[in-house]
Order: sequence, then C-alpha cells, then structure tokens
Amino acid sequence: MSILVTPQTRLLVQGITGDFGSRHAKLSLEYGTQLVAGVTPGKGGQTFAHNGFKVPIFDTVQEAARATGATVSAIFVPPPFAADAILECVDAGLELAVAITEGIPVSDMVKVKAAMQGKKTRLIGPNCPGLVTPGTGDKSHGGCRIGIAPGYIHLKGHVGVVSRSGTLTYEAVWQLTTRGFGQSTCVGIGGDPVNGTSHLDVLKMFNDDPETEAIIMIGEIGGDKEEEAAGWAKDHVKKPIAAFIAGATAPPGRRMGHAGAIVSGGKGTAQGKIEALKAAGIAVAPTPAVMAETLLKHWGKL
Repeated sequence: MSILVTPQTRLLVQGITGDFGSRHAKLSLEYGTQLVAGVTPGKGGQTFAHNGFKVPIFDTVQEAARATGATVSAIFVPPPFAADAILECVDAGLELAVAITEGIPVSDMVKVKAAMQGKKTRLIGPNCPGLVTPGTGDKSHGGCRIGIAPGYIHLKGHVGVVSRSGTLTYEAVWQLTTRGFGQSTCVGIGGDPVNGTSHLDVLKMFNDDPETEAIIMIGEIGGDKEEEAAGWAKDHVKKPIAAFIAGATAPPGRRMGHAGAIVSGGKGTAQGKIEALKAAGIAVAPTPAVMAETLLKHWGKL
C-alpha cells in the first residue's frame, strides 16, 4: 500500500519544457512513473520525447487532464506564476498538486490557501522535493516519483517518511534502504511558512495505511506543526515513530535555510519540539546520522 500516489497514478508536469521541469520529467519516466502529459502555455500540440516515451504537451491543465486522465500535477513553474499554476490544478479538479517551486511569495500562498478551502485538490509544498512511492520491481524502477527526489535510493517496504527538509528526506530514505528496510511512501512537505499539507495530515494517512508499519518524521525550527502532530500521535498512533528536528544550533531570529525555519517570539525552538515529541512517546534522533537506527531500535528491529 501507499498514500497519496501509487505506481498507477497518472501524472502531468506543468513547466515540462523548462530546464528543471524537463530534467525531472525524464527522471520520473525512467523511474516508471505514468507521466501522461505536459503543460506549457503556447506549446500545446508539441511532444516531449525521451527514451522512446512520447508525452503530449497541452496549453492548459484542464485540457491535459481531460485528454489523458491525469489526476496529479508536478509544478515546475517560476515563482511569479506558480500560484496561478496551483490554482489551475484546483480549477481542473485534480486530486493532487505538488508544487516544487521555491520562492513563491508568502502573500501569494496565503491567497492560494484561502482559494483552496473546501476544494477537492490537495497541495503538497511549495518549496518541496515532492513524493515517491516505490514500485514492486527493484529499487530504481516501477514506482511513482513526483518531484526531484533521487529515485534510486528508494526501496519498496513499510516505513513512511514525512519531512520538511528535502536533503534530510533523502538521508533517512538511504539509511533505511541500506539496512534493507523499504518505504511505503516518502513525502516532502516543504519548508515554507504557508504550505498545503502538514506533518499531521501525512501522519494521519500513514496511521490509516495498513501496510505502513513505522514512521520517520523530520521537522525543523519554526512554527508549531511538529508539536501539533506529536500531540495527535500521542493519543492516536500505535505505530513506532522516530523523529529528528533540524536547526538546534540556529540563533533566534535568524532564518535558517527554509523560509519557515525561524525562531521568533520564543516559539518554534528545537528544544520545545523535541520535548513535545518525547512526551508523545516518539523516539528522537540526536543527529541526522542515526535517524534510521533510532527508528529501528524503537521498533525493536535492532
């Protein structure tokens, strides 16, 4: 099982003719993802070709979805136009929009979030690596890769991974894979202060997924979403969870990396998050080097 996407998910890519979008569209095709359409305004009728694959390009998301049955979009659109790209997915009734774009103005995302209230479409990101559901074949083929995560590090299995950090997602996945523990789905939710899907949202999905047996949750300083997830997990989740919080050495008031990674007004500190996680019975890794090891010990696998 998996959450959000499966190897059968039909994907379209907004910005498929751009340098970044085309590069990752090719990698998704090589991974076995069912990439069925591209969208670039003004280039409808053209074809995106790679290794024998021929992906039709459309002017709008609505046309692409109607013609190909795509239900998910990966958004590789420059920041000034990315908010409209997300809303185009909402208007087309897609199930999921995955916004990879970094640098979308917070004011734009506030408007997007308001416009998405009560709508069918779920947003992952922005400023995220996307998500991967490994396939049934070997670790580099047959899955669903949406975004920029390196496909080859994944292995099909039973550990769910959710993270605000792209690189720490990859680190956790690689640690699991090299120990022979595969993943059900890996979700990078992004590090911006206003995003579409939270740790809690993903935690609930992993909790409901019968084949996700354990969870790694990676957070960082800023905001209170990790504490929110920990509070819910304490009362509802029986599956073992390990966590890591990045940014423990960051000086207060200085943004570290992600737009949302900032301690202000005494809130969002690493220590506060760690204490909340431990109080919920979640094992906390002291360094990123032992995320998988911390989970496996907590799980009774080591």
